[in-house]
Order: sequence, then C-alpha cells, then structure tokens
Amino acid sequence: MTIAQGPTARTISADPDWWRHAAVYQIYPRSFTDADGDGLGDIAGITSRVPYLASLHIDAVWLSPFYPSPLADGGYDVADYRNVDHRLGTLADFDALVDALHATGIRIIIDIVPNHSSHLHPWFQEALAAAPGSAARERYIFRDGAGPDGAQPPSGWGSNFGGPAWTRVPDGQWYLHLFAKEQPDFNWDNPEIQEDFLTTLRFWSDRGVDGFRVDVANSLIKDLSEPFRPSIDRVLGGDLPIDGSDPLYDRDEVHAVFERWREVLNEYDPPRSAVAEAWVPRERRLLYARPSELGQAFNFDLVLAGWNPREFHDVITSNLNDAAATGASSTWVLSNHDVVRHATRYGLPRGADHNAWLLGSDAAILEDREVGLRRARAATLLMLALPGSAYLYQGEELGLSEVAELDDHVLQDPTWERTGHQEKGRDGCRVPLPWTRGGESFGFGPDGSHLPQPDWFGDLSVEAEDGVYGSTLELYRAALRARAQLQGNEELDWQVRDTEGILHFSRPGGWHCVTNFSQQPVDLPAGVVVVCSGPLLKGMLPTDTTAWMLQ
Repeated sequence: MTIAQGPTARTISADPDWWRHAAVYQIYPRSFTDADGDGLGDIAGITSRVPYLASLHIDAVWLSPFYPSPLADGGYDVADYRNVDHRLGTLADFDALVDALHATGIRIIIDIVPNHSSHLHPWFQEALAAAPGSAARERYIFRDGAGPDGAQPPSGWGSNFGGPAWTRVPDGQWYLHLFAKEQPDFNWDNPEIQEDFLTTLRFWSDRGVDGFRVDVANSLIKDLSEPFRPSIDRVLGGDLPIDGSDPLYDRDEVHAVFERWREVLNEYDPPRSAVAEAWVPRERRLLYARPSELGQAFNFDLVLAGWNPREFHDVITSNLNDAAATGASSTWVLSNHDVVRHATRYGLPRGADHNAWLLGSDAAILEDREVGLRRARAATLLMLALPGSAYLYQGEELGLSEVAELDDHVLQDPTWERTGHQEKGRDGCRVPLPWTRGGESFGFGPDGSHLPQPDWFGDLSVEAEDGVYGSTLELYRAALRARAQLQGNEELDWQVRDTEGILHFSRPGGWHCVTNFSQQPVDLPAGVVVVCSGPLLKGMLPTDTTAWMLQ
C-alpha cells in the first residue's frame, strides 16, 4: 500500500506558542498498528506509520498511555511511569518514534495519569504489605471501615466505572479508587507523590516530549476530613458545583499542584505544553488553562452538543470569549477514546441513549450511517476552521463509526463488569484501525487484533480511501493542509448566526466558513470554494455540509 505523502521532512517550529493553534492527532497505541504480531498495537507500529501521519498535515501526535500496565483500564492503570510496556516496545523504541516524528515536523504529547496508579505499582504493593498507618500506606488513601466491625466502606462514594469507590484489603482497611479497583488513588497531600511526578515530567521532557495531556486533572486533591461528605456519583459528565466544594473533584487546592508543574515545564526551551482533562463547569475549566498552570483545558462542549446550529454557535462563542478572558487558547474536540464516535452520534436520533443503543436494548434506536458521516464531515470542517487547537482521534479521518457489534465476551472496558453488565463501555471506539481492504485484521497486524473488527471496516480502510477524491481521508488531508493558512490570528467574526439553520463566520485574510444545518440547499457567498465537506448541488451548499471559501 502506497500512502500519499506531503513533504518528507519538515522542521519543528521554534514558536513557543505552537500549541495554541495545533492540529493534534490522538493515537490509542494498542489499537493503531501492531508490528510484532501479538495482537496489540505497539511503538514500532506507530513509527512505521509516520509517513501516513505526515500525510495528514498534523502538528502533533498525542499518545494515550504506553506505560507498563496490566490493562485493567486500557493502560490508564500505570505500573511504572518512566518506562514502556514490554508488549509495546522499549525506551529505545520510544526514542526512535520521537526522532521520526520530529524529523517530519510533528511534535509529541503524551498522557500522564496522576490521580491513580495500577494496583501492581511497586508503591501500592509495598502499601499492601505494610501495616496500617505506615509511610507506605500514606502514599495512597487508606481508611478504616464504617460500622462496629469496619465491614462497611468508609463512605458512600461511587466509582466512575460503577460500584463503590472503596475496596477492602485483608487486614481490614479500605483504599479509595475513583475508577477501577485496580486503580488505587494517590494521596496528593503527600510531598513524596508531588515530587515524584515532577521527576516524571522531567524524565519525559528530557527525552524530547513536547507536551502532556493530564488525565482527570481535577481529581487529585480530596477533602478527606471526617465525617465524609457526599460527592457526585461520577465526574465524567457529572454536575459539579461551581464553587469547588465537592470533596473529591475540582477543589481549589489542586491549582497549587499545577502551578508547580508549570514551573517545571517552563524549565525547557521551548516550554513544554500541557492540556487538562477536567470535566468541570465551564467557569471552573478556565482555572486549569491559566498561563500560570497548564495553559489549556479540554473543551468537551461540542462532544455534548447535538447537531444543531444554535448549540454550535453558543458553544463556539462562549469558549472563544472564555479563552480571550484568560489568555488561553480554545481546544476543540469531537471524538476521543472515551466517547461514542461523532460519525455515530450524529447518525443516531436526537437525544438517543447511547448506552441503550450499544446494548441493543432499544430496537427503536437506529443508526443512519450515511447521515451520520455527512454531518461528521461537516462538523469536522467547521471545527478545523475555528481559532485554537483541534484534537482529532485516530480513525475519524477514515469516517469510522462506533463498533456496536462487540460480543460480551470480548469487552475489555471495566465499566462492563463494574456496572453488572448494564453499561457496555468504550470499547466500540477503541477497535483497531483498518489499514487495508482485507487480509488479517485489515492490515492492523500479522496475527489478529485485541478487539475484533467488523466486516465493513475494509471499505473504510486507509487503502480504500488513499488518493480517492471525495473520501473522508482526502477531505481531512485537504482541510488540514489549508488550515495552516488560517492560523496565527485568533479572531472570528460571525456573518450569519443561526439564520434559517446557517452558521457563517469569517477569519482574517478573507477566509469564510459556511455550514448548512437546514433541510434545504442554500446559496454560497461570493468567493472561491477551497474545501467542502461534500459535493455542491448546482453550485449550492447542500444540507449537512460545510464549505471553506476565500474572498
């Protein structure tokens, strides 16, 4: 398979603010490319695809965790923060990947997971062997149980993956885990934890890493004063208070942690970037994005918005205003490893229960893949025209839909078991990518894949779309290539705001973006069409279509 490529070599820009307007491509390593044939994607596999990544005209790659892990939660249960999982490669393999990316002008951002470790982390194993009240246990959050014999959890807090947030150990104490029981929470009041993560930031920065994505950044600091106060059931999509008063999430004290991180990140030239994953109210999200802290925080508002012009307009306007007020840059996301792919979301009935659809428990919820893909392409082109940085998820450039047809016995997401098989989880967006029309695992690897791929993947493979005019892959390439000319200025002027279902804004230099959410084709303004998410209809912009124009 020959991959169409742009320039084979680019230089890394010296601009210290590159992250403000970057197009970042997220790679879920275990599902990208398998070089050694064990069914898991690996670092060497990613390196072999650097020409493909360069052909996308992206600015950076974000790697989800590749650290040693028992994979209780897809690698977000880290057993060693300063190494590579032996199934994925070695530190030398990682260094080779960094060099290969940098040689093509692509930076690298890596995930850092500070809220919790794996239960196999040496520190937690030491804590289990130590006595209650020991220094080893003070690295985590151990407490005596409730009730006369301590047989009840210390509080009623729930895990984000379902079930209680406490697990009992043989000596009778309980430890806190806001996620799976294999993910014990660190005690961030412990200076040893704070210093160790500063060491980790320097370790990877010294190896050439350009930035960090901070997993559940809002959950590090807890109010563990007794009696324990109630908290929301789940942080992801949860309804947190706007005053930082929840005992577990988004507490004001967390910002002192990230101020220290910023000091370390600023030791490097250029300073290392960072972006917070913080599912918090919009008013609170701004705090994580301050220049004195991480600099950016993910804006998931478009993930939550329906295919509706007013919702898109309000999300865009409010987030650009927030960015201007704080000196941060906006971040735009439509898909990632934690949510149903947007090609599917837009193809499901408005307000549909995604979990019910995944479970197949509601026969009335049907996916219209044609409509979903058309809207997904239009939404992506609109998003890429916005000021700020855009985060893309592997496979969306192929137009992949969510894989709902995964049998129960292959599911890996801990949510499935912890909810008593009531929630199917996130495996459907983590199925390994199709690179070829056919063959073993559609070119993912030489000996199958860790999650089964559906038959329809072949028609959406890289091989099937590479060089094909009008394919989703070629749309992304054209848009990302043109997007570079839009950057350097973060202004946006609305020309039409939800008038009869049309959103139209302009950017400096005569660039215009027009999206038709209505049910009828509409006339385009004067100018030259540079990129369009679908074919025009007798010179008019069809429904569910976006065009970029230059006047």
